[in-house]
Amino acid sequence: MNKRDYYEVLGISKSASKDEIKKAYRKLSKQYHPDINKEPDAADKFKEITEAYEVLSDDQKKSHYDQFGHTDPNQGFGGGSDFGGGFGGFEDIFNTFFGSGGGSSRRRDPNAPRQGADLQYTMTVSFEEAAFGKETDIEIPREETCETCSGSGAKPGTKPETCQHCQGTGQLNVEQNTPFGRIVNRRTCHHCNGSGKEIKHKCSTCGGAGKVKKRKKIHVKIPAGIDDGQQLRMAGQGEAGINGGPSGDLYVVFHVRQHEFFERDGDDIYCEMPITFVQASLGDEIEVPTLHGKVKLKIPTGTQTGKKFRLKGKGVPNVRGYGVGDQYIIVRIITPTKLSEKQKQLLREFAELSGNSPIGEHEESFFSKVKRAFKSE
Repeated sequence: MNKRDYYEVLGISKSASKDEIKKAYRKLSKQYHPDINKEPDAADKFKEITEAYEVLSDDQKKSHYDQFGHTDPNQGFGGGSDFGGGFGGFEDIFNTFFGSGGGSSRRRDPNAPRQGADLQYTMTVSFEEAAFGKETDIEIPREETCETCSGSGAKPGTKPETCQHCQGTGQLNVEQNTPFGRIVNRRTCHHCNGSGKEIKHKCSTCGGAGKVKKRKKIHVKIPAGIDDGQQLRMAGQGEAGINGGPSGDLYVVFHVRQHEFFERDGDDIYCEMPITFVQASLGDEIEVPTLHGKVKLKIPTGTQTGKKFRLKGKGVPNVRGYGVGDQYIIVRIITPTKLSEKQKQLLREFAELSGNSPIGEHEESFFSKVKRAFKSE
């Protein structure tokens, strides 16, 4: 199945900035995260969105993608692909006509050590856990080297033997008659599946595969300041290597739950605080919640709704250790919903004196959110 264009997946243009790419990913990942969206295709869409972000957020990968798209420029004519109506691969034809002796110098050794596959794990954390970090254990299914046969696939006391059909090359040469004459077409040896080795007495534990599927417990240290969509690379925690090669890596991708009161932008935090008309007019000192505890905030006389105050160093620690962000408080003047007759009369008198109409009402729900933010500390 053809992959969709990564820019189309994120709903952005090719000229989108890094910040626009990040914002698009945040919005879509929250919309389609399997923990939130229970639609049948949500997991596939989330995986597609994450894959697109990982490429477009990396300058080198993005440049490569902009130039070649989903096509790997290192693939094409060689190896196992067919060239024309049933002819062998281009490399086979080239080697036949120009005498490279079967192409062994250009072919990968089937028994050479190779790195294992990388794995990806999505971890959901709270707003506070992302801000301050956390240590936890996760379990992942992965292939590990079989301890019984030490990865050889052979029964203990025996060992794999050189494949008699391909002589250990991992490939078979099949002759064909073509309009160009008689050529040799190279195919993967089906007797040893390209490994160059035959196992006559297979290990009873892994069945000759050399690997077994296990659930591995891994200790993860979530760095303080991790943000939604960022990932942590854990070297050597992926699939076991092949032929004694190193293990792959594990990439832990983080999904940060939204907070009811705080919003995050980079290392900074934003929140809204309700104040009364009297507090805004005469000034006051109020208590506001932060991730670091409650602090006092002075409201100057004549403060207007929407005024933004900065609390230095009350934001999120930078994930790379470059200081701490700030918290910004945006005040909103709230009108009381229940007034006595005396209060109403005083307000009417005030309106007449100032030449203004009476102030409208505001829903109570915003107060409730703020109260819960205080109680959660």
